[in-house]
Amino acid sequence: MLLQTATLLFLSSSLVSAHYTFPGLIFNGATSADWQYVKMTTNKYSHGPITDVNSNDMRCYKDPAAPVASIANVAAGSTVGFRVDPNIFHPGPLLFYLAKVPSGKTAANFEGDGGAVWFKIYENQPTITSSSITWPSGQTTVSVTIPRCIPNGQYLLRVEHIALHSASSAGGAQIYIACGQINVTGGGSKAGSPLVAFPGAYKATDPGLLINIYWPVPTSYKNPGPAVFTC
Repeated sequence: MLLQTATLLFLSSSLVSAHYTFPGLIFNGATSADWQYVKMTTNKYSHGPITDVNSNDMRCYKDPAAPVASIANVAAGSTVGFRVDPNIFHPGPLLFYLAKVPSGKTAANFEGDGGAVWFKIYENQPTITSSSITWPSGQTTVSVTIPRCIPNGQYLLRVEHIALHSASSAGGAQIYIACGQINVTGGGSKAGSPLVAFPGAYKATDPGLLINIYWPVPTSYKNPGPAVFTC
């Protein structure tokens, strides 16, 4: 019985260590306390992913009972990132989105709902050879440049990592999400586009979500969602 219990504990620990969250916001050269400027996610303990792209969790994965997070002041054109707990373990793409907070709300009480409000500001691409398709992995931090041209104001900054190790069947892709709360200063006047809604922007059968990355080795990869916004 003791051996069985120890085995179960080891397996549980291994599963958690293979999953990850994005609890700390990195801005102005420093990493915040966990969940200080990031909406606390439902998987804060389990570190487990979202697998249903039609779930409202696709917005920010927010724990509805979580304390209210603060809002970080960041300059347009600056680099903002997230601490990864513990690290990005699985193969797959990294993406970032922004959503402008509508009038009458703040980043603290806006959930990224209300239809098409999100625009993509970054996605990475894999390295493809005849023998493998790979993405960067093992990162303990990830970051993105806030576009210089977007208007001043409050935004949700959504980080997303899609793990594709089990994506050979619909619903097998594992999606890890968090939303930082930021107030952009020194910006411009070009609104983000194209705008999409979460849920709605992805389908479980999108080629970037339904893919066998092992065999036969893919010859190309297309990230899910809209084109990346540019200034």
